[in-house]
Amino acid sequence: MSSKARRVLPTRPEPPSVEQILADLQSTHPGDPIFLLPGEPGPEHSPPSGCPGPAEEERERLFRLSRSYVGMNQQLQAAQERLRARREELLRARAALERDILGMRQRAC
Repeated sequence: MSSKARRVLPTRPEPPSVEQILADLQSTHPGDPIFLLPGEPGPEHSPPSGCPGPAEEERERLFRLSRSYVGMNQQLQAAQERLRARREELLRARAALERDILGMRQRAC
């Protein structure tokens, strides 16, 4: 019978400290691929300065769309408040009308 020797694995390194992580982030170049958005071309594929590239146009379109959404949402909230106030007016008018009808029926008897 042969016995297999146990292999001793090296211990795991300690995780980096917050200071080490921050120092690493500060020493990176802004064009590092980790900082690019998915689908965003790197600096070597960027259009000439002054001309918006497809990624910039898409960001601008999304920004306008977001602003439009926020504006419509605010309008809907204002309309909801107006409808709520009008509903309350109608409920008060209904109650007054029902009281008037009841009073007229009592006088008719």
